[in-house]
Amino acid sequence: MRILLCDDDTLVLEQLKKLLEYFFENVHVKIPEIVSYTSGEELLKDKEQKDIVFLDIEMPGVDGIYAGNELKTENRNVIIFVVTSYSEYLDEAMKFHVFRYISKPLDEQRVLRNFKDALVCYNTMTKEIPIETHEGVYTMPSSYIIAIEASGRKVVVHTIKRDYISVHNLNYWLEILPKNNFFQTHRSYIINFEHVTEFDHTVIHMFQGNYTAYLTRRKYTAFKNAYLLYLESMR
Repeated sequence: MRILLCDDDTLVLEQLKKLLEYFFENVHVKIPEIVSYTSGEELLKDKEQKDIVFLDIEMPGVDGIYAGNELKTENRNVIIFVVTSYSEYLDEAMKFHVFRYISKPLDEQRVLRNFKDALVCYNTMTKEIPIETHEGVYTMPSSYIIAIEASGRKVVVHTIKRDYISVHNLNYWLEILPKNNFFQTHRSYIINFEHVTEFDHTVIHMFQGNYTAYLTRRKYTAFKNAYLLYLESMR
């Protein structure tokens, strides 16, 4: 894991860094890499892995709104905290799916509580899932899986890389996939909320329209509610 802090106020950077170090020390976990930047330009020049970012909105030059949009373009799974004194920027920040909004001056308990939620989200997205086929076993983060489809006697795992023919049935996949991210929409489909583009009462379009799954009408309301809850949890 790699955590980045970006704020033109060095005192805020120092406070955040100490809070996060305290958190990991308190749970007896090795402190991950924590990198601090004082400008959006410096942050965007960093081309290494970015898992969780604490981002100030109002900074000289590249502001947090621009930087946040760029980070989400690079990696849609990056978890972004907006840290600012200016609540009027909240609507703009929500457009790139901010995980949480933290106001200044920092409430230390609120920061720690929300950071704990972020770790739960991070661990869910990065959970490694083994896909066993007759050719071998392929392991990847659950976020790479678009959907599981039962097609005839085959169970196909559709991923952002390629399709795999699983040796396991749909019930197996229901058991091992993270419950908050996946939903069985039809007797033949389990879908990943992360890749949903749009849906109606019978069809779900996914992965920027490149994949379609069926939705049973009687499951529409439950699916819609679960999807909206998922979206809320990602803000």
